[in-house]
Amino acid sequence: MTKSHIISASQFDKKFVSGIFKITEKIQRSKNPFTALRGKVMATLFYEPSTRTRLSFESAMLRLGGQVISTENASEFSSAAKGETLEDTIRVINCYADVIVLRHFTEGASQIASEYSEVPIINAGDGKGEHPTQALLDLYTVFSNLGILKKSKLPKIIIAMVGDLANGRTIHSLSQLFRLYSNFELIYVAPPALAIPVSIKKLLEEKKIKFSETEDLKSAVRNADVIYQTRIQKERFVNEKTGESEYLKYFGKYIIDKKTLALVKKNAIIMHPLPRINEITQEVDKDSRAKYFDQVQNGLYVRMAILLYLFDKNV
Repeated sequence: MTKSHIISASQFDKKFVSGIFKITEKIQRSKNPFTALRGKVMATLFYEPSTRTRLSFESAMLRLGGQVISTENASEFSSAAKGETLEDTIRVINCYADVIVLRHFTEGASQIASEYSEVPIINAGDGKGEHPTQALLDLYTVFSNLGILKKSKLPKIIIAMVGDLANGRTIHSLSQLFRLYSNFELIYVAPPALAIPVSIKKLLEEKKIKFSETEDLKSAVRNADVIYQTRIQKERFVNEKTGESEYLKYFGKYIIDKKTLALVKKNAIIMHPLPRINEITQEVDKDSRAKYFDQVQNGLYVRMAILLYLFDKNV
């Protein structure tokens, strides 16, 4: 892939993924301070709320010796509140930063921004579209926890992806990454109204990646090596008349708790992009199979690796 922008997981190939993971491992092993991005400035431009993504990117840049300028609620606390277009905002921030990390409520916003930016744009989530850097850290979490980072031939891995698959941008990007690996078998667990988009299914079919769909969580987790749980995304149910009732219809449908754990393989892992509401109970946190806070830590290292890659710097 080119080094100009990171917009979609569809950009990634195996060589790129392997390279990012090698840089990530070096970062984790290093005990020396990093200075490779000294003098560089990153702008984090977030039109939607975020804790992990924004702070992990900012921490990554600071740990690499760079600096950060930020707005965490650009819809209200930027010139967007005065009616400024995204295109003009990007043109302006180009004058201040060497890379822009953008989260926006509109699907496709990062692609639009990339067409007006002279510095790299990193998509940190665009509505219900994609979240490509989350997909990379998720895949790294899978590989590292299953002990297959350095294996040339990968074993068969069954992954159950659970919850709001229609609106879950992490699911969309991660599914696009899985297209690269013929050993993955996917089980999508969702009610029909929240099913994985047809476009994703077509992509997997083209790449001959085996997948199935079900509403039955119990059957899925019994077979899975990886359980990727997601929340029902209330903010995507926007219809004023029916949105709340539709959300409540699905809220709490899929919950991983102590009873569910009894069905999960002993060597499986449980993941979640966070934030969680009630779909994984706190009693699961102490189980050795719970890896969602590992994902958070991996997010820092993987995003450090991505920044070094974009600026063509070594660890």
